Amino acid sequence: MTTKTAGEAGTPAPDLERKAERLLRSTAARAYDPDLDIDWSAPLVEDAPFIKPERSSLYGTEIWDRLTEQERLTLLRHEGASVMSVGLWFEEILIRMLAKIAYEGDPTSQRVQYAFAEIAEECRHSTMFARTIQKMGVPAYGVNRHVHRLGRVLPFLARGEVIWAATLLGEEIPDRLQREMVEDPRLQPLMRMVNRIHIMEEARHIGFAREELAREAANAPGWVRPIRRLLIAHIAFIVSRSLINPEVYRSIGLDPKQTRKIALRNPHHQATLRWAAEKVVAALDEHRLIGRPGHAWWKASFLIK
Repeated sequence: MTTKTAGEAGTPAPDLERKAERLLRSTAARAYDPDLDIDWSAPLVEDAPFIKPERSSLYGTEIWDRLTEQERLTLLRHEGASVMSVGLWFEEILIRMLAKIAYEGDPTSQRVQYAFAEIAEECRHSTMFARTIQKMGVPAYGVNRHVHRLGRVLPFLARGEVIWAATLLGEEIPDRLQREMVEDPRLQPLMRMVNRIHIMEEARHIGFAREELAREAANAPGWVRPIRRLLIAHIAFIVSRSLINPEVYRSIGLDPKQTRKIALRNPHHQATLRWAAEKVVAALDEHRLIGRPGHAWWKASFLIK
Protein backbone atom coordinates (compact mmCIF):
# COMPACT_ATOMS: atom_id res chain seq x y z
CA MET A 1 0.00 0.00 0.00
CA THR A 2 1.37 3.41 -0.95
CA THR A 3 0.68 6.26 1.41
CA LYS A 4 0.17 9.52 -0.46
CA THR A 5 1.69 12.75 0.67
CA ALA A 6 -0.09 15.18 2.96
CA GLY A 7 -2.80 17.01 1.10
CA GLU A 8 -3.57 14.02 -1.16
CA ALA A 9 -6.37 11.54 -0.62
CA GLY A 10 -5.31 8.07 0.33
CA THR A 11 -5.52 5.34 2.94
CA PRO A 12 -3.04 5.84 5.80
CA ALA A 13 -0.51 3.10 6.47
CA PRO A 14 -1.31 0.77 9.41
CA ASP A 15 1.57 2.07 11.53
CA LEU A 16 0.31 5.64 11.13
CA GLU A 17 -3.17 4.52 12.12
CA ARG A 18 -1.86 2.88 15.29
CA LYS A 19 0.13 5.98 16.19
CA ALA A 20 -2.88 8.22 15.56
CA GLU A 21 -5.08 5.96 17.68
CA ARG A 22 -2.64 6.23 20.61
CA LEU A 23 -2.56 9.99 20.24
CA LEU A 24 -6.36 10.15 20.21
CA ARG A 25 -6.50 8.15 23.45
CA SER A 26 -3.91 10.44 25.01
CA THR A 27 -5.86 13.51 23.89
CA ALA A 28 -9.03 12.20 25.49
CA ALA A 29 -7.23 11.35 28.73
CA ARG A 30 -5.07 14.46 29.08
CA ALA A 31 -6.93 17.39 27.55
CA TYR A 32 -7.18 20.83 29.16
CA ASP A 33 -9.70 23.62 28.87
CA PRO A 34 -7.80 26.88 29.50
CA ASP A 35 -11.06 28.73 30.11
CA LEU A 36 -11.64 26.51 33.14
CA ASP A 37 -8.14 25.38 34.15
CA ILE A 38 -6.66 28.89 34.40
CA ASP A 39 -7.86 31.46 36.90
CA TRP A 40 -8.01 34.47 34.60
CA SER A 41 -9.32 36.70 37.38
CA ALA A 42 -6.19 36.26 39.53
CA PRO A 43 -4.03 39.40 39.65
CA LEU A 44 -0.56 39.36 38.16
CA VAL A 45 2.33 39.13 40.61
CA GLU A 46 4.05 42.48 40.92
CA ASP A 47 7.67 42.54 39.71
CA ALA A 48 7.61 38.92 38.51
CA PRO A 49 9.03 38.62 34.96
CA PHE A 50 7.12 36.96 32.13
CA ILE A 51 10.22 35.27 30.67
CA LYS A 52 13.61 34.39 32.06
CA PRO A 53 15.84 37.47 32.08
CA GLU A 54 18.67 35.35 30.66
CA ARG A 55 16.58 34.71 27.54
CA SER A 56 16.05 38.38 26.68
CA SER A 57 17.46 39.33 23.29
CA LEU A 58 19.45 42.11 24.98
CA TYR A 59 20.78 40.13 27.93
CA GLY A 60 24.56 40.43 28.12
CA THR A 61 24.74 43.67 26.15
CA GLU A 62 25.75 47.13 27.37
CA ILE A 63 22.14 48.23 26.88
CA TRP A 64 20.94 45.55 29.31
CA ASP A 65 23.49 46.64 31.88
CA ARG A 66 22.20 50.22 31.67
CA LEU A 67 18.52 49.35 32.05
CA THR A 68 16.80 49.86 35.38
CA GLU A 69 15.09 46.87 36.99
CA GLN A 70 11.69 48.25 35.99
CA GLU A 71 12.84 48.73 32.39
CA ARG A 72 14.06 45.14 32.31
CA LEU A 73 10.70 43.89 33.58
CA THR A 74 8.91 45.95 30.94
CA LEU A 75 11.13 44.57 28.17
CA LEU A 76 10.64 40.99 29.36
CA ARG A 77 6.87 41.48 29.36
CA HIS A 78 6.90 42.76 25.79
CA GLU A 79 9.35 40.11 24.54
CA GLY A 80 7.21 37.42 26.15
CA ALA A 81 4.15 38.79 24.36
CA SER A 82 6.07 38.89 21.07
CA VAL A 83 7.08 35.22 21.27
CA MET A 84 3.56 34.22 22.30
CA SER A 85 1.91 36.20 19.50
CA VAL A 86 4.23 34.58 16.95
CA GLY A 87 3.27 31.22 18.44
CA LEU A 88 -0.39 32.15 17.97
CA TRP A 89 0.29 33.11 14.35
CA PHE A 90 1.89 29.76 13.72
CA GLU A 91 -0.97 27.90 15.43
CA GLU A 92 -3.29 29.53 12.89
CA ILE A 93 -1.12 28.33 10.00
CA LEU A 94 -0.95 24.82 11.46
CA ILE A 95 -4.73 24.68 11.83
CA ARG A 96 -5.06 25.40 8.12
CA MET A 97 -2.49 22.73 7.19
CA LEU A 98 -4.23 20.16 9.38
CA ALA A 99 -7.57 21.12 7.86
CA LYS A 100 -6.10 20.45 4.41
CA ILE A 101 -5.03 16.97 5.53
CA ALA A 102 -8.48 16.31 6.95
CA TYR A 103 -10.23 17.68 3.86
CA GLU A 104 -8.29 15.41 1.50
CA GLY A 105 -8.29 12.32 3.75
CA ASP A 106 -10.68 9.64 4.91
CA PRO A 107 -12.66 10.95 7.90
CA THR A 108 -13.09 7.41 9.21
CA SER A 109 -9.30 7.01 9.54
CA GLN A 110 -7.61 7.51 12.89
CA ARG A 111 -5.10 9.86 11.24
CA VAL A 112 -7.78 12.31 10.07
CA GLN A 113 -9.66 12.04 13.35
CA TYR A 114 -6.46 12.91 15.19
CA ALA A 115 -6.04 15.88 12.84
CA PHE A 116 -9.52 17.02 13.95
CA ALA A 117 -8.51 16.58 17.60
CA GLU A 118 -5.30 18.55 17.12
CA ILE A 119 -7.18 21.35 15.36
CA ALA A 120 -9.46 21.60 18.41
CA GLU A 121 -6.45 21.79 20.74
CA GLU A 122 -4.71 24.38 18.59
CA CYS A 123 -7.86 26.51 18.62
CA ARG A 124 -7.88 26.39 22.42
CA HIS A 125 -4.17 27.24 22.51
CA SER A 126 -4.74 30.24 20.24
CA THR A 127 -7.49 31.53 22.52
CA MET A 128 -5.28 30.90 25.57
CA PHE A 129 -2.38 32.84 24.04
CA ALA A 130 -4.69 35.70 23.04
CA ARG A 131 -6.17 35.95 26.54
CA THR A 132 -2.70 35.85 28.09
CA ILE A 133 -1.45 38.72 25.91
CA GLN A 134 -4.60 40.65 26.76
CA LYS A 135 -3.98 40.03 30.47
CA MET A 136 -0.39 41.24 30.06
CA GLY A 137 -1.72 44.57 28.77
CA VAL A 138 0.67 44.76 25.82
CA PRO A 139 0.28 44.53 22.01
CA ALA A 140 -0.03 41.24 20.17
CA TYR A 141 3.04 42.02 18.11
CA GLY A 142 2.94 39.11 15.70
CA VAL A 143 5.06 39.03 12.56
CA ASN A 144 5.77 41.78 10.04
CA ARG A 145 3.48 42.32 7.06
CA HIS A 146 5.73 40.52 4.58
CA VAL A 147 5.92 37.39 6.74
CA HIS A 148 2.19 37.59 7.42
CA ARG A 149 1.54 37.50 3.66
CA LEU A 150 3.82 34.48 3.30
CA GLY A 151 1.85 32.79 6.08
CA ARG A 152 -1.29 33.07 4.00
CA VAL A 153 0.13 30.96 1.17
CA LEU A 154 2.26 28.44 3.09
CA PRO A 155 -0.63 26.01 3.84
CA PHE A 156 -1.51 25.93 0.14
CA LEU A 157 2.01 25.65 -1.31
CA ALA A 158 3.82 23.47 1.24
CA ARG A 159 4.16 19.80 0.34
CA GLY A 160 5.81 16.71 1.79
CA GLU A 161 8.61 17.25 4.28
CA VAL A 162 8.17 21.04 4.08
CA ILE A 163 4.82 20.88 5.90
CA TRP A 164 6.20 18.90 8.81
CA ALA A 165 9.57 20.64 8.97
CA ALA A 166 7.74 23.98 9.19
CA THR A 167 5.47 22.53 11.87
CA LEU A 168 8.41 21.34 13.96
CA LEU A 169 10.29 24.63 13.58
CA GLY A 170 7.22 26.53 14.72
CA GLU A 171 6.48 24.17 17.61
CA GLU A 172 9.76 22.87 19.00
CA ILE A 173 11.66 26.16 19.33
CA PRO A 174 9.03 27.84 21.55
CA ASP A 175 8.41 24.49 23.28
CA ARG A 176 11.97 24.30 24.59
CA LEU A 177 11.81 27.85 25.91
CA GLN A 178 8.49 27.10 27.58
CA ARG A 179 9.74 23.91 29.23
CA GLU A 180 12.53 25.89 30.84
CA MET A 181 10.16 28.59 32.08
CA VAL A 182 7.75 26.14 33.73
CA GLU A 183 10.47 25.18 36.20
CA ASP A 184 11.47 28.75 37.11
CA PRO A 185 9.71 29.99 40.30
CA ARG A 186 10.73 33.59 39.57
CA LEU A 187 8.28 33.88 36.69
CA GLN A 188 4.66 34.97 36.61
CA PRO A 189 2.37 32.11 37.75
CA LEU A 190 0.04 32.82 34.82
CA MET A 191 2.89 32.39 32.32
CA ARG A 192 4.04 29.18 33.97
CA MET A 193 0.52 27.70 33.90
CA VAL A 194 -0.06 28.66 30.27
CA ASN A 195 3.26 27.09 29.33
CA ARG A 196 2.54 23.95 31.35
CA ILE A 197 -0.75 23.36 29.52
CA HIS A 198 0.82 24.07 26.16
CA ILE A 199 3.86 21.82 26.48
CA MET A 200 1.82 18.86 27.76
CA GLU A 201 -0.51 18.99 24.77
CA GLU A 202 2.16 20.09 22.32
CA ALA A 203 4.15 16.91 23.05
CA ARG A 204 1.48 14.96 21.15
CA HIS A 205 1.54 17.41 18.26
CA ILE A 206 5.32 17.20 17.99
CA GLY A 207 5.20 13.40 18.07
CA PHE A 208 2.63 13.35 15.27
CA ALA A 209 4.66 15.80 13.16
CA ARG A 210 7.86 13.79 13.63
CA GLU A 211 6.13 10.59 12.47
CA GLU A 212 4.76 12.37 9.42
CA LEU A 213 8.14 13.92 8.65
CA ALA A 214 9.86 10.52 8.78
CA ARG A 215 7.26 9.03 6.44
CA GLU A 216 7.51 11.89 3.95
CA ALA A 217 11.32 11.88 4.00
CA ALA A 218 11.40 8.13 3.32
CA ASN A 219 8.99 8.40 0.37
CA ALA A 220 10.23 11.61 -1.26
CA PRO A 221 12.06 11.35 -4.61
CA GLY A 222 15.67 12.46 -4.46
CA TRP A 223 15.28 15.24 -7.03
CA VAL A 224 12.99 17.29 -4.76
CA ARG A 225 15.30 17.28 -1.74
CA PRO A 226 17.42 20.32 -2.78
CA ILE A 227 14.27 22.37 -3.37
CA ARG A 228 12.79 21.36 -0.04
CA ARG A 229 16.06 22.00 1.78
CA LEU A 230 16.02 25.55 0.45
CA LEU A 231 12.40 26.12 1.47
CA ILE A 232 12.93 24.68 4.94
CA ALA A 233 16.03 26.82 5.45
CA HIS A 234 14.06 29.94 4.52
CA ILE A 235 11.30 28.98 6.96
CA ALA A 236 13.89 28.45 9.71
CA PHE A 237 15.23 31.96 9.04
CA ILE A 238 11.74 33.47 9.18
CA VAL A 239 10.87 31.70 12.45
CA SER A 240 14.08 32.68 14.23
CA ARG A 241 13.99 36.32 13.08
CA SER A 242 10.28 36.73 13.88
CA LEU A 243 10.28 35.63 17.52
CA ILE A 244 11.24 39.08 18.80
CA ASN A 245 9.43 41.86 16.98
CA PRO A 246 11.73 44.92 17.02
CA GLU A 247 8.78 47.08 18.06
CA VAL A 248 9.16 45.65 21.59
CA TYR A 249 12.13 47.96 22.13
CA ARG A 250 9.88 51.04 21.95
CA SER A 251 8.43 49.94 25.30
CA ILE A 252 11.64 51.10 27.00
CA GLY A 253 12.31 54.08 24.78
CA LEU A 254 14.77 52.45 22.38
CA ASP A 255 14.89 52.76 18.60
CA PRO A 256 13.56 49.46 17.14
CA LYS A 257 15.80 49.39 14.06
CA GLN A 258 19.06 50.17 15.84
CA THR A 259 18.33 47.99 18.86
CA ARG A 260 17.43 45.04 16.65
CA LYS A 261 20.86 45.23 15.05
CA ILE A 262 22.44 45.06 18.51
CA ALA A 263 20.24 42.12 19.50
CA LEU A 264 21.08 40.17 16.35
CA ARG A 265 24.80 40.68 16.98
CA ASN A 266 24.43 39.63 20.62
CA PRO A 267 26.30 36.29 21.08
CA HIS A 268 24.10 35.44 24.05
CA HIS A 269 20.90 35.84 21.99
CA GLN A 270 22.39 33.77 19.16
CA ALA A 271 23.32 31.03 21.64
CA THR A 272 19.75 31.06 23.02
CA LEU A 273 18.34 30.53 19.53
CA ARG A 274 20.72 27.63 18.85
CA TRP A 275 19.88 26.05 22.20
CA ALA A 276 16.14 26.36 21.59
CA ALA A 277 16.48 24.77 18.14
CA GLU A 278 18.84 21.91 19.04
CA LYS A 279 16.21 19.16 18.95
CA VAL A 280 14.47 20.20 15.77
CA VAL A 281 17.80 20.80 13.99
CA ALA A 282 18.90 17.28 14.95
CA ALA A 283 15.62 15.82 13.67
CA LEU A 284 15.84 17.63 10.34
CA ASP A 285 19.51 16.76 9.93
CA GLU A 286 18.69 13.08 10.55
CA HIS A 287 16.44 13.16 7.48
CA ARG A 288 19.06 15.03 5.40
CA LEU A 289 16.96 18.18 5.24
CA ILE A 290 19.76 20.54 6.28
CA GLY A 291 22.48 21.30 3.77
CA ARG A 292 23.03 22.90 0.42
CA PRO A 293 21.26 24.75 -0.98
CA GLY A 294 19.98 26.78 1.94
CA HIS A 295 23.00 26.60 4.23
CA ALA A 296 23.33 30.41 4.18
CA TRP A 297 19.75 30.79 5.45
CA TRP A 298 20.49 28.44 8.34
CA LYS A 299 23.61 30.39 9.27
CA ALA A 300 21.72 33.68 9.12
CA SER A 301 19.00 32.25 11.34
CA PHE A 302 21.60 31.56 14.08
CA LEU A 303 20.04 28.12 14.55
CA ILE A 304 23.31 26.47 13.51
CA LYS A 305 26.91 27.72 13.62
